[in-house]
Amino acid sequence: MSSFDVAIVGGGPAGSTAAYRLATAGKRVLLVDRATFPRDKPCGGGVTLRAARLLPFSLEPVIEDVIERVELGLRYRHRFRKATQAPIAYMTQRKRLDEFLLRKAQEAGAEVREGETVDARELDARYVIGADGCNGTSAKQLGLGGGILHGVALEANYPHEARFVGTMVLELATLAGGYGWIFPKGDHVNVGVGGDESEGPRLRAELARMCEAFGVDVDAAADTRGYRLPMRTPETRLAGDNAALIGDAAGLVDPFSGDGMYEAFLSARLVTEAILVGDLASYPAAVERTIAPLAHAGWGARAAFTRFPRATYLVVRLPVTLRAMEKLLRGELAHPAAARGLERGAVRAIARLAKAAGV
Repeated sequence: MSSFDVAIVGGGPAGSTAAYRLATAGKRVLLVDRATFPRDKPCGGGVTLRAARLLPFSLEPVIEDVIERVELGLRYRHRFRKATQAPIAYMTQRKRLDEFLLRKAQEAGAEVREGETVDARELDARYVIGADGCNGTSAKQLGLGGGILHGVALEANYPHEARFVGTMVLELATLAGGYGWIFPKGDHVNVGVGGDESEGPRLRAELARMCEAFGVDVDAAADTRGYRLPMRTPETRLAGDNAALIGDAAGLVDPFSGDGMYEAFLSARLVTEAILVGDLASYPAAVERTIAPLAHAGWGARAAFTRFPRATYLVVRLPVTLRAMEKLLRGELAHPAAARGLERGAVRAIARLAKAAGV
């Protein structure tokens, strides 16, 4: 008999959430991470309402700001600001969020081992879940993964700016396949830029340009760091006989927004459901049903903004398109193609641009 029902490598949002769900269901769970918590991770730190709703508990203890306004710009030349009908995202910091989720799993009964490096093949468990991110080793050890493309991003923290409180700033099409952002936190703002992997050499200059455009002191940067954004393809293998990948380890990052929090929480739920019914083979199909439609739309939006930035921006800033975007971020729409009425027409307009761009 195995020492554990499930062993999870990686204590980030995906791994800790899966551990919590499985332990709550009565499974013997081991959660191991090479870091000692609290530890930080490069990430904008935004959690959409859609993502937060997937959790079986509140994130209130680690929320530092609530987004109720969006400022959208296009290449620093066009910009507008709009209040949302209801909150669309929470802002937090990964060092706080990840420890909060890890302790939730521990309180639920999972055995947590910090500061320990393991070989996923040697864990004494009936099932093994790889959740150690895009730079982890579990995917290769388990014979999974592959076929993952990468975007790149660079971010830094700057002194708090009261004018950004409650506001998510997005500067679109600043780099091929990406955008710039400003996210408010409790005592600072997080400013970042990201795009296609080929844009790596331009990131530092683009980050400085983003700061200058919004009056943020470039020289006040702290915790500057770059990172990769993993995006799966149809060739990515998500599960084997007794092993699976979730979250960033599975390449489950939205190709347009670069957000992986929703995908982390959802893949954690999906793999838990598959394990609890003793049918891990059903997990990849569940990902295809629920996450793949969003990823397809993300690839389309990415291509449309890269090839036809102005036309796509004009569609996005329409009130009907913004309503659809709000519903997506709050979880009221499962994916863009589920939109109805005039909102569906706006989504189709972006899809046509994506098709013209080759997606």
